[in-house]
Amino acid sequence: MNIECVFCSLRDSSNESGATDAVGLSMSMSDMEDPEMRGKKKRGRPGKQPMTSNKKPRKSPTDKAISVARGRGKANGVAQHNGDSGDPVTLFEVVKLGKSAMQSVVDEWIESYKQDRDLALLDLINFFIQCSGCKGTVRIEMFRNMQNAEIIRKMTEEFDEDSGDYPLTMPGPMWKKFRYNFCEFISVLIRQCQYSIIYDEYMMDTVISLLTGLSDSQVRAFRHTSTLAAMKLMTALVNVALNLSIHQDNTQRQYEAERNKIAGKRANEKLELLLQKRKELQENQDEIENMMNSIFKGIFVHRYRDAIAEIRAICIEEIGVWMKMYSDAFLNDSYLKYVGWTLHDRQGEVRLKCLKALQNLYTNRELFPKLELFTNRFKDRIVSMTLDKEYDVAVEAIRLVTLILQGSEDALSNEDCENVYHLVYSAHRPVAVAAGEFLHRKLFSRHDPQAEEALAKRRGRSSPNGNLIRMLVLFFLESELHEHAAYLVDSLWESSQELLKDWECMTELLLEEPVQGEDVLSDRQESALIELMVCTIRQAAEAHPPVGRGTGKRVLTAKERKTQIDDKNKLTEHFIMALPMLLSKYQADSEKVANLLQIPQYFDLDVYSAGRMEKHLDALLKQIRLVVEKHIEIDVLEACSKTYSILCSEEYTIMNRVDIARSQLIDEMTDRFAHSVEELLQEAEEADDDDIYNVLSTLKRLTAFHNAHDLTRWDLFGNCYRLLKAGIEQGSMPEQIAVQALQCSHYSILWQLVKITEGAPSKYYNDYGDIIKETLSKTRQTDKILCAKTLILSLQQLFNELLQDQGPNLDRTSSHVSGIKELARRFALTFGLDQIKTREAVATLHKDGIEFAFKYQNPRGPEFPPINLAFLEVLSEFSSKLIRQDKKTVHSYLEKFMSESMSERREDVWLPLISYRNSLLTGGDEDHMSVTSGSTSKTGSVRSKKGRPLLHKKRIEEESSVEGSWMMRNDTLQTPGALQTPQLTSTVLRENRPAEHMPDPDSEPGSENDYVHNPQMQMSWLSQQKMEEVNRKDRTGMNYIKSRSNQGVRQTVRGLMEDDAEPIFEDVMMSSRGQLEDMNEEFEDTMVIDLPPSRNRRERAELRPDFFDSAAMIEDESGFSMPMF
Repeated sequence: MNIECVFCSLRDSSNESGATDAVGLSMSMSDMEDPEMRGKKKRGRPGKQPMTSNKKPRKSPTDKAISVARGRGKANGVAQHNGDSGDPVTLFEVVKLGKSAMQSVVDEWIESYKQDRDLALLDLINFFIQCSGCKGTVRIEMFRNMQNAEIIRKMTEEFDEDSGDYPLTMPGPMWKKFRYNFCEFISVLIRQCQYSIIYDEYMMDTVISLLTGLSDSQVRAFRHTSTLAAMKLMTALVNVALNLSIHQDNTQRQYEAERNKIAGKRANEKLELLLQKRKELQENQDEIENMMNSIFKGIFVHRYRDAIAEIRAICIEEIGVWMKMYSDAFLNDSYLKYVGWTLHDRQGEVRLKCLKALQNLYTNRELFPKLELFTNRFKDRIVSMTLDKEYDVAVEAIRLVTLILQGSEDALSNEDCENVYHLVYSAHRPVAVAAGEFLHRKLFSRHDPQAEEALAKRRGRSSPNGNLIRMLVLFFLESELHEHAAYLVDSLWESSQELLKDWECMTELLLEEPVQGEDVLSDRQESALIELMVCTIRQAAEAHPPVGRGTGKRVLTAKERKTQIDDKNKLTEHFIMALPMLLSKYQADSEKVANLLQIPQYFDLDVYSAGRMEKHLDALLKQIRLVVEKHIEIDVLEACSKTYSILCSEEYTIMNRVDIARSQLIDEMTDRFAHSVEELLQEAEEADDDDIYNVLSTLKRLTAFHNAHDLTRWDLFGNCYRLLKAGIEQGSMPEQIAVQALQCSHYSILWQLVKITEGAPSKYYNDYGDIIKETLSKTRQTDKILCAKTLILSLQQLFNELLQDQGPNLDRTSSHVSGIKELARRFALTFGLDQIKTREAVATLHKDGIEFAFKYQNPRGPEFPPINLAFLEVLSEFSSKLIRQDKKTVHSYLEKFMSESMSERREDVWLPLISYRNSLLTGGDEDHMSVTSGSTSKTGSVRSKKGRPLLHKKRIEEESSVEGSWMMRNDTLQTPGALQTPQLTSTVLRENRPAEHMPDPDSEPGSENDYVHNPQMQMSWLSQQKMEEVNRKDRTGMNYIKSRSNQGVRQTVRGLMEDDAEPIFEDVMMSSRGQLEDMNEEFEDTMVIDLPPSRNRRERAELRPDFFDSAAMIEDESGFSMPMF
């Protein structure tokens, strides 16, 4: 039955009724369906009454009026109460409030349908209309005089003109609950009607026809709501079809069992009943298939490529449910191709739905054979999505690749795996953790437990994880990112925690002696293992990611806190005994020793006294002393100094023992220093290298200790002063000694100041803070632009000083960089909340910052980031002060400095550029769809949310007047004011664009030289950027008009209606037409749902005709069906 026939039938029955109010609903759940009707149904459709002479006649208008009188107090099929109580009176309000159980609501509607199905369906139709946000109501007289399209057009006119929101898009918990209730209502409705009413060839025909018509509407609210309803309806029908298939198989088995009995025991009556039941089930299945075909062909194949991303996401999410729920019918290439194509969608939320739908399928290993062709065809796309610009999408892509790996290791090539491996070093923790899970599955899950245990037993190890740890070390070395060991450990922490906490095995690998015939760790591997081991100790003791991962320390749960305490006790008890042995073996290697000396800071030092392990403390102190005497490298000495400082904490009972050892060491070094200074000063110019070395080596050790310890009582300042004075007077003091003497003297003075100022609060801010703020305020009042240039210049100077100190490879997580970013954040706050007043100044600041960031190219080549690129991370602190239009302009200016390869880089060194671009794109180029938004054009036109052309025009004019006030400051500058972007209500650009909106080709923007040297003309740069952008859009728009004009697309109403509700596929997909044609060659383009036959199922008759006329559809070059408008 087609759409018009259904509504004609509804109108005819409505004409007979002549009533506008629905009857009351009071039937209980037990009376929902008449059991006797099931035995009397015709062709397996319980709800269809046979045409006999005993058929109950349709009510006359008079009878219906009496029925309505009996149901007084009820309207639209839902109980209506006293108006003062505020109780719901419509089905929409009942579902919205969610106070009643959904099953009882559905049961009442079913009872209403049995009493008068026309009024009940009218109530259901109005439910869908009102759920779309439409204030109108479909009434009986509308069916008498209007066609289907006219009714929908009439409802379009009833939309609220003042708001672009509708229930599915409204914020707040109530509307979130409404969406859930809306979907549940549809599901429960089909579940409760599955045995009779859905087969009456009336209710489902009407509902599907209505939803199909609404889904073709050019009104976003209708299209969105009806698509969601249709997809949930389809999901419910799939569940019904699955149940029918199960019942059919059971019936067939019963029939076969009964037929195989011997003739004397065979019950012919039972066989006949089973044959009749099987026939009825078959007919019911045919009916369900027709319904699903109608929804799939009439709604899904059009809306899965809708212009609105949320609508596309709904379609993809539900088809994933169908394929998982009823894999025999839906899990084939005819349906998988839609998910595969949509992996190229431009919107991250749609790509995310695709990946999650596929994850649900790949989780079940039994489905892998059916996914083989899909995997081969779309594997490359899925792997490439691990580098998706949307982090959420990248995470899910990595998880999907991991599932593919679990199902079949041969499905992924080595190159595919390597593309995922390096993501363990990503700064974005969820991406790194997902990659760590993949790495764990690939490298650490393919070991032979028996062989590992045999090897461990032969070598005398307590743990069988030796080979796995070796493999981890090799991976770390081969990745050539040795400064990021902490990132690697953090990435693997959730998936390989047991391995990473096997400190006993790590220690055994480091301490074991070589055995003939077996490989031992090389020196490079030992260094890497020690570094990784220290990182695992830090992760376990601190229980939070390393710096640069995450947003900071979070509060641990009780379970996490207990795990942290247990891990800390475990590592302390182990390394209290193992660390002295490790230091003894590697005491000559400065790199290894410096790393090993990081371990004591993570100890629970109470274990020394509680476990009576003071002898191990003495052994540690002895090894540290030997290290101090053996090394003069700054990092090693500072590590020793820090370890003494930690062990000397007053809160622990071991403090006295450590303090004595420290004092003895300082005494010896001080005596040696004083003696060597005397010899050096006595020798003067005749001092040899040994004399210089003795002074320098001892002074380095004392300086390193003086940094963390108060050595004032040893009076180091005196001898340092003598060295500096001798150098000044004689001019022959070696530079290194002078530097160390100055440093040591500096620490001495600082410790003295600490004692003097201890207990006295600092007065700096009170004395100078107000002066600085007042100076900035006055400067800003005098000239906002110059003030902004001063602020950015000061930040650039600080950044240059940091580059000189640390070199081009800045540690962006260091406190120095954080300090500059914090200063930038405070500078940004000085601009206040009025973005219009500071618009010029902020734009100028961004311009100068971008130019500074790209000023110097990297001498190593264009593939490396510019030297000042990290400054963009500082500049992003000011992005929030840009208004939306200026964000787009600044972003366009940024792209002029970027090469094509820069926009594709995702390494950590390019993160400042990525984060700065994202800060400009946030709110600057969002897809603000109107209520009636249609397909998205490639020109990226911005639409107002409400979709009111006149109102939007007024807003544009207001903004234009503001822009003109600051863009035209200099009368001598012949720059046109802000040009209005053509406001569109469709993907078709209007050819009758007003002439006054076209830019003046004779106008000339101010030169760059004017911008730099004349503050009054600085906004000419911003004006020029906006002009270029508008000109580019105009040119693109005109080309687009020409390309679309030959397609015969008609223009319709400019209000809520759109020109083209059926979007061009390339507008929302990133794959090319050639790719799509290539895909079609590989997949059979089948859109007819053909449920798989049950076991021993007979050949079925051809499916019933579809609800929709196939003549209304044409095939485009890609093989997609597109409706004719």
